[in-house]
Amino acid sequence: MRFIQKLLAVIGLTLVAASAGASPAAPVNGSDYRTLDRAQPTNSGKKVEVREFFWYDCPHCNAFEPALEAWVKKEGGKIDFKRVPVAFRDSFIPQQKLYYALEVMGKVDDMQEKIFHAIHVDHQQLETDSQIFAFMSKQPGIDAKKFEAAYNSFGVQTKVRQAAEMQSDYQIDGVPTLAIAGRYLTSPAIVAGSVGNRPEPILHQAALQVASWLVDKSAGK
Repeated sequence: MRFIQKLLAVIGLTLVAASAGASPAAPVNGSDYRTLDRAQPTNSGKKVEVREFFWYDCPHCNAFEPALEAWVKKEGGKIDFKRVPVAFRDSFIPQQKLYYALEVMGKVDDMQEKIFHAIHVDHQQLETDSQIFAFMSKQPGIDAKKFEAAYNSFGVQTKVRQAAEMQSDYQIDGVPTLAIAGRYLTSPAIVAGSVGNRPEPILHQAALQVASWLVDKSAGK
């Protein structure tokens, strides 16, 4: 699966290279990205904070994941990358708790790809507590009791409330969306307004090109 994801990311880059004008060379506020009315606090030291707002069930988030993962590795020490699982309605909350329980256990990197694969390739439903517990109990390297304890913990409940506040403060109306330096938003959907109706891999790379530009802008380069 990891090989396939890397292959898709390479294909996306090739499509971008083959499509003149597909990526915005000089991103424009209001077209390629948006600026928040009120900048949000960040705590990333000398690095530029980048947050991805996402939802496990979202097919666009799943499709974006390989290119995003490659981009995060490429940006290296310049960014402090974080994820925020969203909840546009209460039925999303179990998946928020799934993410934050894994974060508490230090298992996000091990499980992020597996969860997307389970939902979007294997067509497993991971929408309720019981479905999530059953799935996690079968995962190598995951202590099911520790996972359930983390999932139901006060700390995870607090993180879910904080995620709801961030979703509101960052004015998130769709996913996947990247927030850069607590001030700027870009996404494949946002850049589609400027680069036009292009294949999804091209929109992914265009959004990430804008994100790189915003990272450099925020770092004062």
